[in-house]
Amino acid sequence: MEAVPFHDGNIHDLIESRYLDVRQDVNHSLQMHSSLVRRLSPETELEGHQGCVNSIAWNSSGSLLISGSDDTRINIWSYSRQKLLHSIETGHCANIFCTKFIPETSDELVVSGAGDAEVRLFNLSQLSGRGPEDNAVPPSALYQCHSRRVKKLAVEVGNPNVVWSASEDGTLRQHDFREGTSCPPAGSAHQECHNVLLDLRSGAKKSLADPPKQTFALKSCDISSTRPHLLLVGGSDAFARLYDRRMLPPLTSCRKRTSPPPCVNYFCPIHLSDRGRTSLHLTHVAFSPDGEEVLLSYSGEHVYLMNVNNAGGSAVQYSSGDASKIMSFTPILNGLELQQPASRVSTSRLPKRRKATAMHEKCSKLTQIAQKSLEEEDFYHGIEACNEVLDGYGRRDIGPILRHDCFCTRAALLLKRKWKNDAHMAIRDCYNARKIDSSSFRAHYYMSEALSQLGKHKEALEFAMAAQSLDPSNPEVAAQLESIKRELAAAESEKNGKASDGAPRSEPRGGRVLSLSDILYRSEDNSEASQDGPRSEREDSDYDEELELDFETSISGDEEQDIEPNILHGSVNLRIHRRSNSSREVEGANGCCGSPLSSSQNERLQYQPEAVIDMKQRFVGHCNVGTDIKQASFLGQRGEYIASGSDDGRWFIWEKLTGRLIKMLQGDEAVVNCVQCHPSDCVVATSGIDNTIKLWTPSASVPSIVAGGAAGPETANVSNVLAANQRRLSHNRETILYSHSEILEHFRMHEFAEGSLHPFECAQS
Repeated sequence: MEAVPFHDGNIHDLIESRYLDVRQDVNHSLQMHSSLVRRLSPETELEGHQGCVNSIAWNSSGSLLISGSDDTRINIWSYSRQKLLHSIETGHCANIFCTKFIPETSDELVVSGAGDAEVRLFNLSQLSGRGPEDNAVPPSALYQCHSRRVKKLAVEVGNPNVVWSASEDGTLRQHDFREGTSCPPAGSAHQECHNVLLDLRSGAKKSLADPPKQTFALKSCDISSTRPHLLLVGGSDAFARLYDRRMLPPLTSCRKRTSPPPCVNYFCPIHLSDRGRTSLHLTHVAFSPDGEEVLLSYSGEHVYLMNVNNAGGSAVQYSSGDASKIMSFTPILNGLELQQPASRVSTSRLPKRRKATAMHEKCSKLTQIAQKSLEEEDFYHGIEACNEVLDGYGRRDIGPILRHDCFCTRAALLLKRKWKNDAHMAIRDCYNARKIDSSSFRAHYYMSEALSQLGKHKEALEFAMAAQSLDPSNPEVAAQLESIKRELAAAESEKNGKASDGAPRSEPRGGRVLSLSDILYRSEDNSEASQDGPRSEREDSDYDEELELDFETSISGDEEQDIEPNILHGSVNLRIHRRSNSSREVEGANGCCGSPLSSSQNERLQYQPEAVIDMKQRFVGHCNVGTDIKQASFLGQRGEYIASGSDDGRWFIWEKLTGRLIKMLQGDEAVVNCVQCHPSDCVVATSGIDNTIKLWTPSASVPSIVAGGAAGPETANVSNVLAANQRRLSHNRETILYSHSEILEHFRMHEFAEGSLHPFECAQS
């Protein structure tokens, strides 16, 4: 695939065009051109923090860089001199997660948000004439109204008076410096801050069909630079939300909990919309530079691109139940009748002009490369070749036959690769192939295989039988048909066995104490299985709401036994129970609590799920599990490339149009969290677990998928790196942090000092 050109044109032609057409802003295209991106290499490391660097951001001109760290300091760096200008001791008592320059203040005002739930504003003019070490400066404003960690700050271009803060307490607050520079701490008797713009404390959704009930812990937010009334938020469920600030109700106090306001759009890939998994959440959301697209980064998942507007068919919109329709055998899906077979489509639709014919020939060669890659099990290059045809050239008229073949080939490659959600992507391709040719054997066969991988054997049987009717002599489909029947028979036998044993005695939901296995359940046999397979018992259980941890300690043995002073010996019992849901605590009119089941059913009947905008591109290869601040960013003023940090210490760059991986760089000893592109230069700043910030420039002499063709793994081993990251994604958070035995051993062996025993928080940083 190295020989396949990128879609941003030849850089020499772009430079030449500056002399031919002065109206064209070529600099935007040149800033992050593919020939420069593929030469990115480390230039320097900025040293000055004493902890993980959780936040970096450029000022509007790119002359300064601001950073926030676990050391609770804000550092200001000079871009031109690549040195530390100021290091501010902020007074935060927990990790700083977000920092920003306030626009239109001559870069004198900076703001920070931290794990202590505070937002602090500082005036850099008070540091004028001081050195980097002379950093004592009081905050110009201190907002303490959040009750949980502040994970993200947002500012509006051209607005020097307001900053927005997103917190895990479920609120997004608007702080106007003109109205006040302080507020009482959260929970105080006098706290009446009327600055809640979004109250999402009852806004989280388990799935698209479920009404919002739980606290929506905000992880990220962004304001459109082209339409600043648009506000994007993401957090503790699978759905990003787009709000129009002009349509939101007036600012309120946190004392009054309100229903979630209606949003303009929801964003979520259709295959993630009905999972019902509380562990699935967003770590970062961002607008594209032109404001027409949004980027979503999921914990334990991939990065996805969506269009903002559904008008004019620029975005694919779906509603509850559409995911199952795509997997349905019915010949009419979403009201769209499947097309006639490609063999009967008029050849007059094929490209005729010389340029179009050349493009068609190029796509045919790429399809042949993909088919050869399928035979050789070179999934990496095969899928990239298909992406090039379908996403790079597919918006033009390449002809239905070629498009159909490419859909089927990519589906086959995805099903053999078996990365996370590859089966769902294969279903999309089979669905599109069937729209072109409703009697396609390959589309039916691969659809059957994809559904089998997802454990949907009844649906798979229908497609397998259809495939066999289309090609009765094919031995592969016959074997697949028998395999599906065996799976169905085994499932039926297991179901009958459970029924004959009798239903287990039910326990009241409100009073059940969960065991450690209930929470951290993971089958050893399924630990390496594909995540596209049937969900585990834990994943399907109802016990997926917020949990509290209680510890009980008791002195064991004789009371007169000599005991070391200040040391509490004995057993530690860990009890994990469900946190009460306010909706279940409300008593009925007759004074009796209503049935939780009937209440839930009534809520579902009354709730009408909103329409959601589906993905238009997926970016895979990185791993986002270990931290809650992992960013995905648009690179350059045109946003033609996508970048993300990863848990393997690398950061990745993809071509936005095709999802093609074009660069992979080693950026940290452990984890890269932040990736921020310079406003005008081809320079990228990254940070993570290391206490340094790395600056990357196109200084390598040779373009390569790795740093200069030398640093990091060789190009031939890129697929191995990607596969290793996918294996990391296949483990849930609990499995990565502790195994069952490790947790129990920890509590068995550990001695807690008296007074030091506190509930621990299982949230990521």
